Amino acid sequence: MTDDRYRSPLGSRYASPVMQALFGEPHRIGLWRRLWLTLAEAERELGVPIPDTALEEMRAHLDDADLAAAATFERRFRHDVMAHIHAFGEQAPAARPYIHLGATSCFVTDNSDLIIQRDALRLVLGRLIAVLDALRSFAERHAGTPCLAYTHFQPAQLTTVGKRATLWMQDFALDAEEIAHRLDLLRFRGCKGTTGTQASFLELFHGNHDAVRELDRRVTTRMGFERPFAVTGQTYPRKADSAVLDALSGVAQSAAKMANDIRLLQHEGEILEPFEREQVGSSAMAYKRNPMRSERINALARFVISLQPNGAHTASAQWLERTLDDSANRRLAIPEAFLATDAILILVTNIAAGLEVREGVIRRHVEAQMPFMATERWLMLGVRAGGDRQALHEVVRRHSLAVADAVSNGSANDLMERLGADPAFAAVPASAFAAELDPAHYTGRSEQQVGEFVGEFLVPLLDRVRPLAAAAEGAEVRV
Repeated sequence: MTDDRYRSPLGSRYASPVMQALFGEPHRIGLWRRLWLTLAEAERELGVPIPDTALEEMRAHLDDADLAAAATFERRFRHDVMAHIHAFGEQAPAARPYIHLGATSCFVTDNSDLIIQRDALRLVLGRLIAVLDALRSFAERHAGTPCLAYTHFQPAQLTTVGKRATLWMQDFALDAEEIAHRLDLLRFRGCKGTTGTQASFLELFHGNHDAVRELDRRVTTRMGFERPFAVTGQTYPRKADSAVLDALSGVAQSAAKMANDIRLLQHEGEILEPFEREQVGSSAMAYKRNPMRSERINALARFVISLQPNGAHTASAQWLERTLDDSANRRLAIPEAFLATDAILILVTNIAAGLEVREGVIRRHVEAQMPFMATERWLMLGVRAGGDRQALHEVVRRHSLAVADAVSNGSANDLMERLGADPAFAAVPASAFAAELDPAHYTGRSEQQVGEFVGEFLVPLLDRVRPLAAAAEGAEVRV
């Protein structure tokens, strides 16, 4: 039987199974049940008379939720949390009187959302580390390979292939710092009650404020968080979601920058993204090798970046202690932002690990522009040979513009020959002109900067953030 319902391409084509599972219904309901169990265990420890059998039955049914039964209850109650309370109670009848005791719906919905976001951020961080590891190898391998630098996408002074890669790496490294920062600041909603006053828990513990505070602390710690929000309304502050979306947007921005650069360089024939042995570039033009991975990164990045203001609008539109217009929006925006970011980083890692550098093409492009690059050094040669700097500058300017016009019409770059034949440079030997055409003289500290960037910035950063990251398992790239 075919399923004719719409399926998001983030699930069917792009995002990894592990990221999809984090936001999947079975995992989310499993977290709800663990939260109910942890709440009941902590309440019992603090004096609420909950029998052993209730806790034992809850522990026995953490991962076997009957989603169909819960859906039936939801059709009756029109409330998803109440539906799952009843479904859990049917499987754990001894626990039925104690499930959700003192809690509000946001105890499970908000706290589980925070757990999922924490684990998803760890996965994103792991994928960022995989990108940086791949780009590091690439940058070190090509640290000294001269290439044209481009400003305004016009040939400028030289850089190296590896130095350019450090620009991509630094963007992703800043993202890794930000994700690690978000993880460090991520707080738990904890046990705050219906409007955040903890009134229901204060009643449960007969006015014992210390017990209520200890309940909040214990549940927070056991669910893997160092601290809860100091105060909340019914929900945790939606500013936290906005900050997470900001961080994911940052990742998308970095990936889009790199992907755009690769698309430009692939057009120039200098650096190409991977291309599988039987991959088809075009259904009509069999010769084509399109930068399809980079184009998909740009497409997905545009989507993630578009979600950034969504979080800000949601945070700013919350009324007093809570309003429900955040709910449907968050169910869409937050999972999709994580799934799309996951898909982006899978593609970036694939590209970074398989970039093809066509050194012959790069060399030809450098050689074609080297006479222009050398003009300042040639000017200095002329001055040292006794020439007037301003007069020589005019000679260089006139010949350079003439050669540029000729090159644009397909002629070879003969600027060196023209200057060598000009009487203004008669005192400069031809060998001195030629000696200034070595590209290595024009890359500055590019090669050294690669080593310094890796050793002084990247390695210490990775050492700091690796312990926070989840393993970024490989995923199929569907082009």
